[in-house]
Amino acid sequence: MRIKLFLFLLIATSCLAQKKTTIYTIGDSTMANKANPKQNPEHGWAQVLQQFFDNTVVVDNRAQNGRSTRSFINEKRWDSILKTLKKGDYVFIQFGHNDQKENKPSVYTNPRTAYRQNLIKFVTEARVKGATPVLFSSIVRRNFNAEGTLVDTHGLYPLETRLVATDYKVPFIDLQYLTELLEESYGVEGSKKLHLHFNAGESTFFKTEKHDDTHLSLLGATEIAKLVVAELKKTDLDLKKRIK
Repeated sequence: MRIKLFLFLLIATSCLAQKKTTIYTIGDSTMANKANPKQNPEHGWAQVLQQFFDNTVVVDNRAQNGRSTRSFINEKRWDSILKTLKKGDYVFIQFGHNDQKENKPSVYTNPRTAYRQNLIKFVTEARVKGATPVLFSSIVRRNFNAEGTLVDTHGLYPLETRLVATDYKVPFIDLQYLTELLEESYGVEGSKKLHLHFNAGESTFFKTEKHDDTHLSLLGATEIAKLVVAELKKTDLDLKKRIK
């Protein structure tokens, strides 16, 4: 009797383990995990995403600093995800910050051609595996002009992401727009808290002063993760049932 009970529990545990859904997050440094998270002020928004889901979901953050759609594919990072991607999983896709770097041929993509085709590749190949892709426009940089207006730095990349989402019927979360509102709500000075602004001696991690308007503090990463979760709740994706 004990053996039968043990086997039943073993099978039940195995079935529960198999039901776990993985969210693969692919993108650049604004999403990526950062080393020494307890000491390092910098965080990617996907780094803090796990806390918003129940234990049936695993966030596998594959975003990497400095990567574009081109380099993520050429470095076989996408291929490594395809090896384990399974039916019921999700792929969160946010690129653009590095795709726009015209002086770096290893990462640059024309938004209307290579960038578009790379997004389509991620979408179609994820679907072949039975996974659900979700497209995100890039988060904004904190780029206020002298008059206090937040000025866009991403050009056509957010629009092209939206067009791919529309053309291929992909769930789309417009982080460009949502983070514009977030930055503006904090104001010109207050929004520094969302990023990495330290004078010399203010941080034990950064030895010199730091004024970084692209990358995120823990507060900034968490605020953006909250925006993502709030938008997921508005979709018809099964994933929203797994949100705490």
